[in-house]
Amino acid sequence: MMSLTPIEVEGRQVLAIEVKLPKTNLLVVTTAKGYIMCGALDVQLLNDKVADRGIIAGRAVGVRNIEQLLEAPLESVTLAAEKLGIKAGMKGKDAILKML
Repeated sequence: MMSLTPIEVEGRQVLAIEVKLPKTNLLVVTTAKGYIMCGALDVQLLNDKVADRGIIAGRAVGVRNIEQLLEAPLESVTLAAEKLGIKAGMKGKDAILKML
């Protein structure tokens, strides 16, 4: 099952995506500029193999739902995200606000 749900982060609308898979869920919160995602995101691949795309993204591990993804500290972020002031350790929702 997959759900796409508009949600508000500090009064700003973003899109939450949840894909239910066997034994895991893929979780994403996205804006027009970038996104944060659960531990399935391979930040190193984005930085190394597709760096020319300038993908703005962050990864939080150990999250099980969208609310946790927004509250969790980001474990890693892409180089393009760092250029926007998004840092590892920052809460997911704070990173999303920088992506608006």
